[in-house]
Amino acid sequence: MKNRWSHRGVKSFVDKYVSRTISEDLALRVYSSRLLGSEPKLVLHGGGNTSVKTKIFDIVGKETEVLYVKGSGCDLKNIEPGGFPAVRLMPIREVLSLESMTDEELENVQRTNLLDASAPNPSVETLLHAFLPHKFVDHTHANAVLTLTDQISGDQICRDIFGDTVGLVPYVMPGFALAKKAQEVFEQNDAVEGLLVLKHGIFTFGENAKESYDRMINLVNKAELEISKRLKKRKFFLKETPSSLILASKLAPILRGMLALEQGGVKQGFVFDFRTSPKILNFLAGKALRVYRQKGTITPDHIIRTRAFPMIVPAPEKGKMEEFKKGCEKALDKYVFEYHSYFERNNINQKFVKTELDPFPRIILIPAVGFFGLGKDPSAASVASDLAETNINVISHIEAMGTYEGISEAEIFNVEYWPLERAKLGPSSQKPLNQKIVAITGGGSGIGAATARVFSDAGAVVIVLDLNETSARLVAEKINGFPLICDVTKSKSVTRAFGKICEKFGGLDILVSNAGGAWQGRIGEVDDTILRQSFDLNFFAHQSVSQAAVKIFLDQKIGGCLLFNASKQAVNPGRNFGPYGLPKAATMFLMRQYALDYGEEGIRSNAINADRIRTGILSDDMITSRAKARGISEKEYLSGNLLKREVKAEDVAKGFLNLALAEKTTGAVLTVDGGNISAALR
Repeated sequence: MKNRWSHRGVKSFVDKYVSRTISEDLALRVYSSRLLGSEPKLVLHGGGNTSVKTKIFDIVGKETEVLYVKGSGCDLKNIEPGGFPAVRLMPIREVLSLESMTDEELENVQRTNLLDASAPNPSVETLLHAFLPHKFVDHTHANAVLTLTDQISGDQICRDIFGDTVGLVPYVMPGFALAKKAQEVFEQNDAVEGLLVLKHGIFTFGENAKESYDRMINLVNKAELEISKRLKKRKFFLKETPSSLILASKLAPILRGMLALEQGGVKQGFVFDFRTSPKILNFLAGKALRVYRQKGTITPDHIIRTRAFPMIVPAPEKGKMEEFKKGCEKALDKYVFEYHSYFERNNINQKFVKTELDPFPRIILIPAVGFFGLGKDPSAASVASDLAETNINVISHIEAMGTYEGISEAEIFNVEYWPLERAKLGPSSQKPLNQKIVAITGGGSGIGAATARVFSDAGAVVIVLDLNETSARLVAEKINGFPLICDVTKSKSVTRAFGKICEKFGGLDILVSNAGGAWQGRIGEVDDTILRQSFDLNFFAHQSVSQAAVKIFLDQKIGGCLLFNASKQAVNPGRNFGPYGLPKAATMFLMRQYALDYGEEGIRSNAINADRIRTGILSDDMITSRAKARGISEKEYLSGNLLKREVKAEDVAKGFLNLALAEKTTGAVLTVDGGNISAALR
């Protein structure tokens, strides 16, 4: 592992942060923390914690010794000075004289000693940082260290490798008990450069930020060197990587539907994240696969994001999709039964009765294919996958040179249901479209872009489909969405795009079929080519993307929603606008046919009937032309409705959102036109 400390980096952080309220100590603490946090073999997704002891002046000007320690839920990779709440050091140290302490007492002591009441909760390992005499303390869950400690006789292996350089702390649940045990081990030899907490991670310390960081890198490098020596003596795995894979995009909707949770009478599917590689496939084909299923995660820190154990489903076979589905159902039934049993066995021994979490996995392993990470949004799913991949790498190495051994079931339960640990996940979002995956065609501009913004604000995962890559990317970047190139008039492009959606996110919940274009001409004289081009985009493209979406909906079996941009031309044609209005009328009836044919499967189909929206279709030139043809001003043309107000793309977007949320509405056409009786429907 490369030591990335640099004097230039130090100077840049000191110059950036040191001010009247931020000391050089804190600036250096931010710098070395980010060095640790940016190395995934040390820290992943909020794991690990760091601290610095220093003196500051409180509000009345009194010099006070404080501990700046990482706030719970903060991420070392991008932490700012505000991510290190300051707690008064001496009162925190004094509580270590107690024999025991409840979680509530621990949290209260830490919060009542904060210098800023609005600061985040200090790390659950604050006490351990506090008792160590060193100025800087670093803690990571280094893969190499876990590879050594998570073995049978891991303590002896570490003694042989590190000798008296480090202290070995047996596994104890983080918090007061771990701090007491670590203090006991440290006091037996206070000359150590670090503490190895078995099956948990490593602490290093020093009188300056560089010394603590250097010790972390040096000890981890020593572990990595020993691992590489031992791996050379043993073959990794004997089985070869399969030469062919069944596309994850075909499997994801099936699994997503099976694992959907019912919330308020509506089934909510998880967001998926797919991973595969030769190393992953090798693991899934080897003996270590069952080890992961039976013994859980390499460090307790992963449990709240991945669950202790993954679910393993059968390897799919070509032409045997029904058998695969039945195998998945059987695997899920077994997983749920075992989770209920696990909860009951361990909950009965708790001082305070816990409420059972949902019994579904967050990692699904598929031999010969890869694995899915599951979460409530793309970020959570990606985090689960990153942690699962780390588990696969570490367990692979352990099993190649020894025997993996995790913490006990009771210890797993204590961590999974520990309120202070679960607090790291932060509060749950309450937005109406949480966990909903939405694809919007023509999403790079106009109504599509406005709809992308509105749906993203409502909590949806938004895929911006557009023929123009730059437009799709710019819209997606603004809403934290996902751009995808798609020519909706080409069936192969549509198939490829919806396959990518399933592979990346697991499935689809809502399709906004919006892409369109305006062709004009007197209907008795219009060129046949123009009419066919208009039908390709304004009708057949809607059919193509709807078919792709409905196929996913049927595989998921949790319903779905189709939303069409039909236009007022569908019912109130304009003069010389037939090439545009005819296919739009067909699209309106297409919407109703989907409502009729798929209502029994819980698939809703609705449309919006909009008029005179300033977009790429109704361009400035076209507005000028249409206004001139009517002998009115452009302003009068755009506000030519009962309300005498211009209707904008955002108004149409809100209409789409309302239809998406109307769980008992299908086959409906919603007018968004400021009032146009000629285009009004029921």
